[in-house]
Amino acid sequence: MVMPEIATVTSKSMVNIPARLRARYKIEPGSKIVFIEKGSEILMVPVPTIDALFGIDRDHSKVLREAARELNAERRQEAGES
Repeated sequence: MVMPEIATVTSKSMVNIPARLRARYKIEPGSKIVFIEKGSEILMVPVPTIDALFGIDRDHSKVLREAARELNAERRQEAGES
């Protein structure tokens, strides 16, 4: 069982992210974090960079290409009918 990490909020409202979590979630200086309120909790979610997202759709590229072709065909058909 992993022990929970505890951080203290400074007088300037800053919090240090524990090293183990920074490493695990690849949070580096300049990384963006989004805060999401969920009931009485606050979720801190790292925002991936564009470089980190490169190739993420590789497993679904065939389906995505086909969907793009169908959408393009529909738009051309609609443009011709108007």
